[in-house]
Amino acid sequence: MDQIKWGIIGCGNVTEIKSGPAFAKVPNSSLVAVMRRDGALAKDYAERHGVPKWYDDADALINDPEVNAVYIATPPDAHESLAIRAMQAGKPVYIEKPMARNAAECDRINAESKRTGVPVFVAYYRRALDYFLKVKELVDKKAIGDVRFVDICLQWQPYEEEIGPDARPRWRVKPEISGGGHFHDLASHQFDFLEFVFGPIRHASGIARNQAGLYEADDIVVANFEFESGILGKGSWCFTVDKDQREDQTQIIGSNGRITFSFFEKFDIHLETSEGIEVFHVPYPQHVQQPLISLIVQELRGEGRSPSDGDTGARANLIMDRITQRQ
Repeated sequence: MDQIKWGIIGCGNVTEIKSGPAFAKVPNSSLVAVMRRDGALAKDYAERHGVPKWYDDADALINDPEVNAVYIATPPDAHESLAIRAMQAGKPVYIEKPMARNAAECDRINAESKRTGVPVFVAYYRRALDYFLKVKELVDKKAIGDVRFVDICLQWQPYEEEIGPDARPRWRVKPEISGGGHFHDLASHQFDFLEFVFGPIRHASGIARNQAGLYEADDIVVANFEFESGILGKGSWCFTVDKDQREDQTQIIGSNGRITFSFFEKFDIHLETSEGIEVFHVPYPQHVQQPLISLIVQELRGEGRSPSDGDTGARANLIMDRITQRQ
């Protein structure tokens, strides 16, 4: 492939800034078509972003001869079907995370990729962001010595639409659509990045419960995990605390210090050793998926390699299935 001409299926909020505009800003890449079930919204998106074509039917976009790569940005319940249809049409797919609702769906996507020879990529863009590459660099150069332990803490207050007499929780906390709750949405990023840094997680177990009763999905999860390297880890996720208890902190504990960073909310990385504390401030780019999209385009052109593909993307689902005792 020389010029990568993308079509987006599901042009919702995630595509407005995080991803959509990046397709036209990466060299040898363009966004030529978008699709949304509501045709008026698809047309509006196309007009606002300067996209030549819009559709209200996914198969019409997939079969558009001008589209040669497809970005699937729908909720996870549609990922498997859409990815397989696009691959059967010979078009590489870039899938929003999590890759699907569960590991079994991911496996079927990857099986179709191997059968057709059409590549799959997953939007675990932290593998290409400077902020997270800095964390990996500090680990790789043993700035804290040998890594012993990883500790994740993520606790957020409920979203406004999840509480009150007129509560209308979004699809992310409807397991039949998302595969789980906020844990599946957010922890997928965390486990993918940790495997990028430390290698495969060998064992993972946990407890997932719904305590507050605001929606069907679990709202609190605790987990233990072990990497093949012998590094251990634990994590806790709670999505029903008071806003003053909101916290997003991960610590990597080493033999000679620790690294503290945030997965979602802050741009500072703290390196603490016997020599003191060093702070690295590394802001995100305007379009956070652009660095990864650039690497995907390079791979499709035969010029490089994406750090996130179907095989790596499926791992996060497998780990979460084990923690929530679904596998």
